[in-house]
Amino acid sequence: MRKILHCDLNNFFASVECLRNPKLKNVPMAVCGDPNTRHGIILAKNELAKKYGIYTPETVFSAKKKCRNLVLVRSHYEDYKKYSNLVNNIYLKYTDRVEKYSIDESSLDVTESTRLFGNEIEIAYKIKEEVKNTLGLTISVGVSFNKSLAKLGSDLKKPDAVTVIPYEKFREIIYPLPVEELLYVGKKAKETLNKMGIKTIGDLALSNKARIIKHLGKLGAQIHDYANGIDFEQVKKYDDIKGAKSFSKGMTFKDDIFDMAKLEEKIRVLASEISRSLRNNNLKCTVVSLSIKDEDFYVINRQRKIPKTNIFKEIVDSLIDLLYINYKSEKGVRAITVSVSDLVSENSQEQINMFEILEDDKKIENDKIEKASKVLDDIATKYGSEKINFGSIINKEKYKK
Repeated sequence: MRKILHCDLNNFFASVECLRNPKLKNVPMAVCGDPNTRHGIILAKNELAKKYGIYTPETVFSAKKKCRNLVLVRSHYEDYKKYSNLVNNIYLKYTDRVEKYSIDESSLDVTESTRLFGNEIEIAYKIKEEVKNTLGLTISVGVSFNKSLAKLGSDLKKPDAVTVIPYEKFREIIYPLPVEELLYVGKKAKETLNKMGIKTIGDLALSNKARIIKHLGKLGAQIHDYANGIDFEQVKKYDDIKGAKSFSKGMTFKDDIFDMAKLEEKIRVLASEISRSLRNNNLKCTVVSLSIKDEDFYVINRQRKIPKTNIFKEIVDSLIDLLYINYKSEKGVRAITVSVSDLVSENSQEQINMFEILEDDKKIENDKIEKASKVLDDIATKYGSEKINFGSIINKEKYKK
């Protein structure tokens, strides 16, 4: 039984700004792109601002309506990166298995560390206190027997907290929770599950797995496993992922785009190129990222961990989900960039899951999609991508007549 921690820095950007200017600790404050524009987006907020119902992402205009005295601060991304590295250096004192998910979240495998630093709960408290006393930042730590439940635990209690989900009690703790608390259950997956009558994690765990797969595909198989406490993914070593390769593609538009449907089309084009690059290099990705630059040159960067894939539909669905969840501005979009990272070999070995009951016809379907994609790649390489592509990104206006 492994000992996994998931460490999540609390209100990270806002907390760093309070270190830069301690006076901000005593007022409701938020970090945003441009404090002088009412259409800017809230990137982070402190606990005092949270009490007014301010959330991320929300327009500055909306946040100021809730709290007239809200203090707005420009973001300082280089400082956030510096503190992120300092925090991860503390994690590395306890284990070399530190996998950084994002600038403010990391998973740690402390299974072997218990011989030196005490049990996993003691280690969690030691790390939490060292981060607070050394850097002046707070973290919430989830402690469990796998990565997905440790992540869930870190979200259950904030700020400055340790939440334990032991194997013996995990059903009792997680089954009553809303299904969207589970890793990878985004807005679209939640809506699909709710329509099926699945509202809680317990509902999902006790549902028919084949039915979930039918509606959600490979993602359905994965979240059904997570709801049942099944997750064998290892925490990578820090040095193994520092130099991870990535692919990215971007577009700068001649005219700013205000129509979300048009942005969707552009993302589909870029995702098609990226998925082809992955397949041409016999790689799959486990992280997708979306960068949006608005007409004032303010940039939003968001990323999401996804199941290992190089299939166009799985990549583009996650990117479009990121678009609708994170871009609420009324401003036009000047440029977008999509990227994939945390790349692994297409033929990399995976630990066999003895509980896996993915039916044969679903495996055949995925094989067919991958083979069809490679045929498209061969044609595109020979004749150009404008000759053949996925129907969802063809310029429909061109063929209307």
